[in-house]
Amino acid sequence: MTELTKTLDFALSMAHTAGQITLGYFQREIDIDFKNDDSPVTIADKKAEEFIRSEIEDKYPQHGILGEEFGESNKGSSHKWIIDPIDGTKSFMRGVPLYSVLIALEIEGKIELGVSYFPALNEILYASKNNGAYFNGRRAYVSQVNDLKKAVFAFTDVANFDNFKRTKEWQILKKASYYRAGWGDAYGHALVATGRVEAMFDPIMNPWDCGPFAIILKEAAGYFGNWSGEQTIYGNEAMSINGNLLEPILKLINSK
Repeated sequence: MTELTKTLDFALSMAHTAGQITLGYFQREIDIDFKNDDSPVTIADKKAEEFIRSEIEDKYPQHGILGEEFGESNKGSSHKWIIDPIDGTKSFMRGVPLYSVLIALEIEGKIELGVSYFPALNEILYASKNNGAYFNGRRAYVSQVNDLKKAVFAFTDVANFDNFKRTKEWQILKKASYYRAGWGDAYGHALVATGRVEAMFDPIMNPWDCGPFAIILKEAAGYFGNWSGEQTIYGNEAMSINGNLLEPILKLINSK
């Protein structure tokens, strides 16, 4: 067993336990606070991230951690864990099961493993470098659809296209595609990686909201990155696209 495989097993175990922590609060009456950017946070977010952080700090005390709720520690480390205890808190707080625990490991600036666990759905998607992507234990691949007129697109909040100056691009994408559904947050990107939709568009994105998808989409033969075609989790925006439609979509949204 390689070191990366051992570390992936560690990440899978953390994600599963953190997911069980969130389920203890799911579809129950809990207090909801709002951060400065008006995004919600609950006790479930905090407890799950505290657990993940404590596990990493115990096993890999030299590693850095970047988390949504408690910021960054050990800056400058060659190994950095990027975590979101609940991606899709708006879904979580409404009792909708499309939320995920996200855990990724970046080594020397590149994401080498990632886990996206949907505890309320009992679905898990993960990948590590050169080892493939897996969905519930089976290999995961993007779809083979190569015609935009047959493509299904996903998004998180339709208002974000206006709020982050992507209105024109979204209008073009809507007209070019077959069907558009708001299966948002991490679930939309997971749908692309598992071949259930062809593309997912986020005009605003934080690295902790997408950490695992750089390696997951790559290992599933797809694309994850910014709207200009750069594979990154630090682009402040994100797209997941199957391999066949990457160039057509880039051409559409970047045309003058």
